[in-house]
Amino acid sequence: MGNAEFDGLAAIVTGGASGIGRATAAMLLARGARVGVLDLDVSSAPDGSRSFRCDVADDAAVREAVDGAVEAFGRLDVVVNNAGIGAQGTIADNDDEEWLRVLDVNVVGMARVTRAALPALRRSPAAAVVNTSSIAAHAGIPQRALYSASKGAVQALTLAMAADHVREGIRVNCIDPGTADTPWVQKLLDRADDPAAERAALEARQPTGRLVSPDEIAHAICYLASPMSGSTTGTVLNVDGGMFGLRLRPPD
Repeated sequence: MGNAEFDGLAAIVTGGASGIGRATAAMLLARGARVGVLDLDVSSAPDGSRSFRCDVADDAAVREAVDGAVEAFGRLDVVVNNAGIGAQGTIADNDDEEWLRVLDVNVVGMARVTRAALPALRRSPAAAVVNTSSIAAHAGIPQRALYSASKGAVQALTLAMAADHVREGIRVNCIDPGTADTPWVQKLLDRADDPAAERAALEARQPTGRLVSPDEIAHAICYLASPMSGSTTGTVLNVDGGMFGLRLRPPD
């Protein structure tokens, strides 16, 4: 199958117009898929994709976008649930409204999109769902209580979805990126008192000594989504520069 492993297949990528989502949409296109990008702002969607403006917190908008993609492509085989928002602070720093907002986008949004896609996925001979979680799901990171809770929920949701739908031929996996070199991370750096020092600290936190690139994460998402990975389901794949499993001594 090689670089054409997605020939004849159709995919949607939420949050597909920037960062990890954009890199994933572009890679799926390069590997032969027809791709629908679902995002609040689709102006930067990759060339060759179909754009569907969508807020994953709005069920009616989600159904309209997913139905539009299925109508445009005549099928749907791959769902990449990548849309998400960040949150900073301890549990004392975000009120109930913010907790509900972040969980609604980061967790319930994935349920909405997959729920809308299920009828088409059930008709696919190569159905796959890939959810974007985070290293924050299983590593205690300071000032990330709400964000970590949402991503831990994504990981648990992924395993439950995989169990529910494996006998329907729908594979469900998730990706756990480390700190990635994305526009969202850059916004955090821009707000720091010393952006250069903050970036150096983030890089030092990862055993590889650098941030993860969006293309590296996209490659892993494509692996999980590929029909060549037909026996991979209920899997959490870390793409984090070794942050999850490695414990290095400080450099001399």
